[in-house]
Amino acid sequence: MSLPNDGPPDENRTNGSSPDVSPANANPPMVSVTNVRKAFGTNTVLADISLSVAPGEVCCIIGPSGSGKSTVLRCINRLVAVDAGEIVVDGLSVTDPAVKDVDLRRRVGMVFQQFNLFPHMTAVGNVMEGLRTVRRQSKSEARGRAEKELARVGLAEKADTHPAHLSGGQKQRVAIARALAMDPEMLLFDEPTSALDPELVGEVLTVIRSLADEGRTMLLVTHELGFAYHVATRVIFLAEGRILEQGTPDEILKTPKEERTRAFLASHRQFAF
Repeated sequence: MSLPNDGPPDENRTNGSSPDVSPANANPPMVSVTNVRKAFGTNTVLADISLSVAPGEVCCIIGPSGSGKSTVLRCINRLVAVDAGEIVVDGLSVTDPAVKDVDLRRRVGMVFQQFNLFPHMTAVGNVMEGLRTVRRQSKSEARGRAEKELARVGLAEKADTHPAHLSGGQKQRVAIARALAMDPEMLLFDEPTSALDPELVGEVLTVIRSLADEGRTMLLVTHELGFAYHVATRVIFLAEGRILEQGTPDEILKTPKEERTRAFLASHRQFAF
């Protein structure tokens, strides 16, 4: 697909040049995943995964279905417990059972494939929920913040609308507003456009691109390869629970080294880089 206003990559972005995170000149990674393994029964989903995301970096994870992409995000957000290894987010050990979920939720926002909105709540009610239950904000304070975030994603006029009366793209934008309202240090996106009709994909990708342009730290699982090329600072190719290669969008999407990566890209030739 073509991203709205596609063209030459923004000169102010690196188009894939990963930030130099050497100790001499950089902050610690926003997220660090070290030797993580995860199996469901006899099915090994993640096999010794290690990766890091620097502050302000936009990393896109690509790969075939069933390769473990979504599981990586769910482990980072502690929706799935790892079997081995360590995950640290903004200095907080996700794999330490003594760490409270609420502390993690204040650092990490996640946007799901299927929106995960409460059907009995309006758009503004969905965005307010975390502010009320996690941040312990008053109703008026939470409503004010929720309305601000809905306006940010272009849905100010839909504040009092229930999800049943929203399009798929609008539902996903409400989900993004909900994540932003919590002031997370980083955002996780799990194939945020996969449940959308093709004509609605662009409106969601435009919002995500605006967040990238703000310098937000983001880790996205996506099948939108054209979008990944124009927005990511780094692309990670995952297959059979392993990272086969990672690098700049040009390196991975134009000149991959691994045969498995080349085969995957050959099946997605509808994308122009």
